[in-house]
Amino acid sequence: MAFIADRIDRIKPSPTVAAGQKARELRAEGRDIISLDAGEPDFDTPDSIKEAAIAAIRAGQTKYTAVDGTPALKEAISAKFKRENDLDYSPAQITVGVGGKHVLFNALMATLNSGDEVIVPAPYWVSYPDMAILADGIPVFVECPAEKNFKLQPEDLERAITPRTKWLVLNSPSNPTGAAYTRAELKALAEVLLRHPQVYVLNDDMYEHLVYDGFAFTTIAQVEPALYDRTLTVNGVSKSYAMTGWRIGYAGGPETLIKAIAKIQSQSTTNPSSISQAAAVAALNGPQDFIAERAAVFQGRRDLVVGMLNQAQGIACHRPEGAFYVFPSCAGTIGRKTPDGRIIETDQDFASYLLMEAGVSVVFGAAFGLSPFFRISYATSTELLEEACRRIQRACGSLV
Repeated sequence: MAFIADRIDRIKPSPTVAAGQKARELRAEGRDIISLDAGEPDFDTPDSIKEAAIAAIRAGQTKYTAVDGTPALKEAISAKFKRENDLDYSPAQITVGVGGKHVLFNALMATLNSGDEVIVPAPYWVSYPDMAILADGIPVFVECPAEKNFKLQPEDLERAITPRTKWLVLNSPSNPTGAAYTRAELKALAEVLLRHPQVYVLNDDMYEHLVYDGFAFTTIAQVEPALYDRTLTVNGVSKSYAMTGWRIGYAGGPETLIKAIAKIQSQSTTNPSSISQAAAVAALNGPQDFIAERAAVFQGRRDLVVGMLNQAQGIACHRPEGAFYVFPSCAGTIGRKTPDGRIIETDQDFASYLLMEAGVSVVFGAAFGLSPFFRISYATSTELLEEACRRIQRACGSLV
């Protein structure tokens, strides 16, 4: 009997993590590598949040907490949902996990039976399908092409729904494309969902505050109150507050689901870090003005990257509404030859070429379910972005 469980063979390691690891290995060998693969703000956690964590340590808040979040943090999350999303979630309807990924994983583990289907619009964040598979579910991919601005269309959603459909995963703004749904677009999707009462919505709002050009963010339970009892609204402090390493994600949803998630968490991680929870309280209750200031910086970086990539031969880059990613097409490079005679046959070949020849680490589009594209994170300094884009331009210009 094999020692490793069969389920491990059904999933793959995270391609984004793998890209970052490869870049670190090359850098350790002395290579000059610019990493545009990580979904992590380059800004530091604000000092007021750090100080709250230090104060919690000094106050002895270093013990176990309630499994799925302290009362103080649940109250802060409840206030945030009301203040920013006009959603009423009581503390009993809120769960806190070790990052947003943990909350999503718990939700799928708590709800999926063998053969249940999860609709995943593609391109998608790399972990959605594998988490569904680990929970014995079946990911059902719905392609959202660039011509539709990488957004799920109501008619495509309708076609994908079956009697076995349990979840629709909806991520806005999106990782990897930065696409964000307008209120009207969410309303149109909601109209489809209302015809299928067995389908719940796993709404991932992690990039909520990173929207540009005056875009008005809304979330589906806010847009369509009739879906409130069928939606898990997931968020966290990682992106908006530059707290990726603190590992705090949260969600609001039906109380029965929240209790099931807590039951799973009680037998896995138990509570998130008490110190991180204290810091998250300070983040949610404290000053918020820096969020818009940093979003303005990201918008400028987006404009820089989109402009420079569209000057690269064979690259076409859509201007996204939010997040800190672009998802350019590299279709114009497919079939061309590198200076040493290798043919670029796939977007993975193109990403490898950029890494080895240009010293720029990106993630190939097939990892997100749509080719031939690649993902760039512009959550790094303007100077590095300019240099990386110049390298990409030169590398594309060297293809024949």
